[in-house]
Amino acid sequence: MPVRWLPTFHPLRHTLAALLLGVLVVDQCLPPPLPGRDSPRALLVVARDGTPLRAFPDRDHVWRHPITLDEVSPLYREALLAYEDRYFRWHPGVNPAALLRAAGQWIRHGRIVSGGSTLTMQVARILEPVPRSLPGKLRQILRALQLEARLSKDEILTLYLNYAPMGGVLEGVEAASRAYLGKPARRLSHAEAALLVVLPQAPSLLRPDRHADTARRARDKVLQRLRGRWPDSDIADALQEPAYAQTLREPLLAPLLAERLRTAAAGQTRIDTFIDAQAQQTVELLLADRLSVLPARVSMAALVVDNARLEVRAYAGSADFGDMQRFSHVDMVRASRSPGSTLKPFLYGLALDEGLIHSESLLADVPQSFGGYQPGNFQQSFHGPVSVSEALTKSLNVPAVEVLDRLDPVRFVSLLRRGGLKLDFPKGATPNLSVILGGAGTSLEQLVGAYSAFAREGVAGKPRYTAEAPLEEQRMLSAGAAFIIRDLLESGGPTARAVESGAGVRRGIAWKTGTSFGFRDAWSIGVSDRLTIGVWVGRPDGTPNPGFFGANIAAPLLVDLFNALDGSPPVHREPPPGVAQQRICWPLGTAAAPGDDPTCQQRRLAWTLDGASPPTFPDRLRSGEARYRILVDPQSGRRALPECFRGPLESREMARWPTVLEPWLSKELRQQAIPPAWLENCADRVQPDSGLRIVGAGNGDVLKGAGAMPPLLRLEVRGAADGEVIWLVNGQPAGRKPVKAGFERRMDTPGRYDITVLDDQGRYDRISLSVR
Repeated sequence: MPVRWLPTFHPLRHTLAALLLGVLVVDQCLPPPLPGRDSPRALLVVARDGTPLRAFPDRDHVWRHPITLDEVSPLYREALLAYEDRYFRWHPGVNPAALLRAAGQWIRHGRIVSGGSTLTMQVARILEPVPRSLPGKLRQILRALQLEARLSKDEILTLYLNYAPMGGVLEGVEAASRAYLGKPARRLSHAEAALLVVLPQAPSLLRPDRHADTARRARDKVLQRLRGRWPDSDIADALQEPAYAQTLREPLLAPLLAERLRTAAAGQTRIDTFIDAQAQQTVELLLADRLSVLPARVSMAALVVDNARLEVRAYAGSADFGDMQRFSHVDMVRASRSPGSTLKPFLYGLALDEGLIHSESLLADVPQSFGGYQPGNFQQSFHGPVSVSEALTKSLNVPAVEVLDRLDPVRFVSLLRRGGLKLDFPKGATPNLSVILGGAGTSLEQLVGAYSAFAREGVAGKPRYTAEAPLEEQRMLSAGAAFIIRDLLESGGPTARAVESGAGVRRGIAWKTGTSFGFRDAWSIGVSDRLTIGVWVGRPDGTPNPGFFGANIAAPLLVDLFNALDGSPPVHREPPPGVAQQRICWPLGTAAAPGDDPTCQQRRLAWTLDGASPPTFPDRLRSGEARYRILVDPQSGRRALPECFRGPLESREMARWPTVLEPWLSKELRQQAIPPAWLENCADRVQPDSGLRIVGAGNGDVLKGAGAMPPLLRLEVRGAADGEVIWLVNGQPAGRKPVKAGFERRMDTPGRYDITVLDDQGRYDRISLSVR
């Protein structure tokens, strides 16, 4: 019968199997304490080159800068393995020869001479501290074996690079390199690499900022150990270097941005931003330099955005993060404030796109009333007839309200929102004409994103702080409108600058200032080809700062920022398709006809968009066509009619200026704009040479009431023919009345009043008086 082979019993094999099974059971029951989701996590916010901006400690108040193996200098990695564990790549976590050597030294000398621990065992002790005893060493060995079974060599080494104790609250080679040496670990020299290699052996005793001589002797031991691995010349140079270290201090660049990003971070240990560390430091220094001239509690904010991809290069949310009196914790980059006049460029740009204006459209900077709203200028003065370019560059309020009245405030706000600029209004409020003068709220962040449209062919966007933030873009203006408005802000436009048609435009800084009501906010925002920069100055609590306005406090800082941050050479820009220069005429506002045109009383060179040269806005006070004809005697040049003159008459074409502007015309323009005098034969239409004159009160008069009764103002007009005249009070029509009726009104409200009278021939008189 066949012989059956029985299994042979091998005691060694079964012992090893049982031991392996036991190790597996222990490993599953007592896994190594690897850093996980629930472990204390420090957070580091860094600039785009890795420079720490701000570090937030973990729950144990430890400063740790996360780093990968490739981000550490090869010199440090080489020195670490050569000095601490030359067989790291080959052993299973424990080096028996090193343990036996350490045990022998301990027996021979009665003390620990060398520990015999591998790097893996050191990582095990860092992750799970154990007492320096035999049971502790055995537990450390077990944990080292577990780490080797679970992680790769590079992963174990990365743990050491991030968690090795470096003195005080510092852990990891990157935190130590930044704190002691002021540089990233990837740029360590030979001497610096050796110093940081030996530091974890006795972190408190070898701190170079406190014990420089002791640290140097320990470093030199590492350097001597590396002979044969590093060139002798490099070692000799390294031995000559002192073991220096800077005073430990918390990194604090862009602190409010770091705080903002930390709030949104979920379980992250490092946030990489687009901040340029050098630009950030420059911005903060320039802001700090101005603190001495600012009153207490006044803060500042600045935002610098790269136009190419809307990446934020510098972010200063407050003037001084360490000055609580200046509300250092309030981030004014994000705060909603009144924008003052900073919305005016968008108003004129949108009006260009709507076909309402060109760059030299005629506007009226005179006292006017728009449905009861009577805006005034910042300087409390008026300029009479102005162009769009002049109104924008001088930041005139009345012309801006005039354009907004034609565009419509609700539509304006809607178009801004479509372009990404959302304005804040009180609950239940609707947009009105005051929005263009700051009657709404927005933030520096939103304004800078919107202004970037002037350098990005009309496309605005949301500033981006990290690579994870999507590129959010919206079209604010057409490319043509953006080009024209930027040119006006840079140089005043073609009328203010001698540029031939078709020539390129030299790049400069297009900037605009703004001041909110009561001097609460001072703004200045500028655009170059490369950067968009915004500046805000004011008190975060909204208290007024009399005398602080955009032009005198924010604009100089903006110019300094551009000078410091944007050194790009001048370039030339060509007008985009649809943009052209064209001669236009005042007062009609339309394109100038070839040859001599009597209605073209003033020629101007304008930017036009898509070939449109829209006419001057219709007269709000006087009906009738802006272009009209009169009959004159060709011999005398005087005005006449067939019923009062039997000779031949010549038809002459005339152009009317807006009624509110006629009192502001120069003598030369009045001679062109006002029809000539009537012939003597037309006696009933003769105009006295003296013109109109208001009687009953004079310039500078002060009217006072009797007791509680407001004063009564009675005025008459002299020099007017029979018929009717128009009375204006502060630019608001007060009625069209017969000449003999005069003007009468009870002056109920104290203040200054400008009283104007006009006739149909454009003659006028005006007085200013005060009511108390």
